[in-house]
Amino acid sequence: MSLHCGIVGLPNVGKSTLFNCLSNARVQAANFPFCTIEPNVGRIIVPDDRLYALASLVAPEDVIHAVVDIVDIAGLVKGASRGEGLGNKFLSHIREADAIIHVLRCFDDDNIIHVDGTVDPVRDKETLDTELQLKDLETVEARLAREEKRAKAGGDAHAKVLVEVLQLYREHLLRGESARAVKLDKARQEVANELMLLTNKPVLYVCNIDENTVENDNQHVKAVKKAVKKEEASVLKICIGVEATISELEWPEERTMFLQELGLEKAGTDQLIRAAYDLLKLRTYFTAGPKEVRAWTFREGMKAPQAAGIIHSDFEKGFIRAEVIKFNDYIELGSEAKCKEAGKMSVEGKEYVVKDGDVMHFRVNT
Repeated sequence: MSLHCGIVGLPNVGKSTLFNCLSNARVQAANFPFCTIEPNVGRIIVPDDRLYALASLVAPEDVIHAVVDIVDIAGLVKGASRGEGLGNKFLSHIREADAIIHVLRCFDDDNIIHVDGTVDPVRDKETLDTELQLKDLETVEARLAREEKRAKAGGDAHAKVLVEVLQLYREHLLRGESARAVKLDKARQEVANELMLLTNKPVLYVCNIDENTVENDNQHVKAVKKAVKKEEASVLKICIGVEATISELEWPEERTMFLQELGLEKAGTDQLIRAAYDLLKLRTYFTAGPKEVRAWTFREGMKAPQAAGIIHSDFEKGFIRAEVIKFNDYIELGSEAKCKEAGKMSVEGKEYVVKDGDVMHFRVNT
């Protein structure tokens, strides 16, 4: 699927280093602002232990993971909404992203330059928020002027609802609040989605910490959690310096040993990839056979024909039915044949909403 998360933040907070860790790409990462100009795109494997559990039973020729796209976007500075720095490029690239991973520096180190001279992640968050809010306000006011004319002139019902939504957004943006803080009912939310506002995109805050903050929150992390409480956004702590070291280790055994020495069960990047996957409201279904066990990415709420179409567009057109086994049933009983015998395989039609973890076989007319 062509959905992706954009990594954003002020210059020099660890975005490109984090991107390197995630993708094993080697984009330039240095101790000065605007190191990243053009966005770097990485297709990241989504860690999923369920895939290997299925493979251990099926013994396929190949195992294929789900993936998610991550984009490293140029750093932003004050005035971006007016085109300062790389503002215009930054805003156009973030508009193309489906969700935002906002990296905040949450550690003190005099040897690493901060673009504003001091470490204050809440101020940094507000700097980026303000620039995006100003751009959204410009968008909202321009659209509001047009829709008000349409609503008055022709009694357009859609325009009237859109005017209500735009007015709500305008009020919040003028108060310095992001569009995502506005609570809308389902009907108004559908209308709002067409606006594509920058501050309406789902966001995950990543606190870049030092090794001493892995177990307990420092003052910076605590401040970030307090600042984002109203947004109901997730906050994830990652020591990007440690992740960079882990990514350089060649053997899985070395990585496991290194993590154990730090008292960690999993790499922070694995947690981030899963969080990004969830942020995009992506889920996984599986196909399992002798040639391959494969994880397929689908959008939450998708129905069986559309899920089949992810494999091949002809599968959606010729969809007849889906044979579905729940993951836990497959693992417990050990094979597709045993699941059939136990009545644990259901036959589903076009209205079936696919669930995360479904093991599926599609019957199609091609």
